[in-house]
Amino acid sequence: MEIKIEKIDWLFFIMCFLVGVIAEEAFFRYQIGISYIVFIVVFYIIFYYRFRTYSFTHQRIGYLILISIWLLAIGYYLYDTTLFYMLNIVIIPALVIIHLSLITSREKTEWSNVRFIFYSVRRVFDGLKYSAIFTKYLSGKFKKSVNKKHYDVWVKVLIGLIISVPLLFIILNLLISADTQFEKLISNIPSLFTFNGEYVFRIIIILICTFGFFGFMENLWQKNTNIERKEIKPISMDGIITITILLLLDVVYILFVAIQFKYFFSGTLDEGYTYAEYARRGFFELLFVTLINLTVTTGVIQFMNKIRGFLKGAIRIALTILVLSSGVLLVSAFMRLTMYEDAYGFTFTRVLAHSFMIFLMVILAYTLIKIWLEKLSLFHFYFIASLIYYVGLNVVNIDKFVVERNIERYDQTGKIDTLYLSSFSSAGRLGLIEIYIKNPNEPDLEHLLKLLKTELRPTDSWQSQNYTRNKAYEKLMELDFSSK
Repeated sequence: MEIKIEKIDWLFFIMCFLVGVIAEEAFFRYQIGISYIVFIVVFYIIFYYRFRTYSFTHQRIGYLILISIWLLAIGYYLYDTTLFYMLNIVIIPALVIIHLSLITSREKTEWSNVRFIFYSVRRVFDGLKYSAIFTKYLSGKFKKSVNKKHYDVWVKVLIGLIISVPLLFIILNLLISADTQFEKLISNIPSLFTFNGEYVFRIIIILICTFGFFGFMENLWQKNTNIERKEIKPISMDGIITITILLLLDVVYILFVAIQFKYFFSGTLDEGYTYAEYARRGFFELLFVTLINLTVTTGVIQFMNKIRGFLKGAIRIALTILVLSSGVLLVSAFMRLTMYEDAYGFTFTRVLAHSFMIFLMVILAYTLIKIWLEKLSLFHFYFIASLIYYVGLNVVNIDKFVVERNIERYDQTGKIDTLYLSSFSSAGRLGLIEIYIKNPNEPDLEHLLKLLKTELRPTDSWQSQNYTRNKAYEKLMELDFSSK
């Protein structure tokens, strides 16, 4: 691959270096907070400046992904949810790669299939390849700017520095330990004689980010390739085998639902089962629905392309029964979890499971329609629905919802899990403060809040600024336990 570097490319490289500096400050210094949205803002300003004359494609889905990226990034400032904190570290960059690959691809590029994921991954590797070639290009430019003799001297000097740095680090520390006067001398001029590994590590991170951003976006600008269309022989399922499998599954589900219909929806427990066991059995049913029924249904839909006539209609009816049976199991699991929450209260995991069941019901409903309308795209809907669902979970603030439901339950029953709320998140601590203000005599609550007041510390770094954490700290500092 040959590259042509113009003045705009050099300017863009400097911009990418600045973005690399911001990336290192935002993600590798302190806990991530407001720094994520700051980085996203700067990154997209640089991107749109470089591509200001570019004709973007797939604008509607592109805007949906872009809005999702911004909402997820700002969630690092607004909320304090550990699960989403960890997941979004990976999901946001993945969405950025998909977004940029999508809007810079050709108009006829089909994104609503799995092949587009491989296309986006390929653009990342192409960007890395571009960075390697650009590095080689810089080395060649430097070599041409000096004569070979001087170039060889500088290379040898650099090798000598690299070799001597770890030796000097060891020797200086030994000499410092041996003589206090030498230690004072070194401490007065640290910039000349001491080795700080932190700064070396930071420079390496900045350079990696710089070349990564530059290579990826320059490759998008200079190389507009389409998804390769290789003629692949379509996979097709045998109609007789397919209908046999589906009929056996349907018979099992019909018997299962018919025999235990009253057991599913009576709201009572079988003898010998606790609420915890009852709920866990519901989750196994949900897992079965997700991994087996939905997988079988989508697989048959995708690979029944050569089946025609009466057999195709029979398969559609069998798939319909399978999907409806899955819906019954989901409703059963939903009701079981509701009973469990009524007995033991709300947690983040239980609310998340509830929301996932609702999401699966939407997926099953669309899949049911797809069984009879072949023109619909499963991947298209699954991707958009999953994106909206996940971003929605981040935006609605499940932490606050869980706290509010537990406070309502406390007002009605007087029961509250203070230890869970204290370790849950900053929203949980705000909930405990609210309960304490209402009822200062709640057992062990004052002691727990005193411990939190002693242990919590304000966030000093700008990177880690978080609205919910700061609010919880401020409210906690306002509590006056001595007045009791």
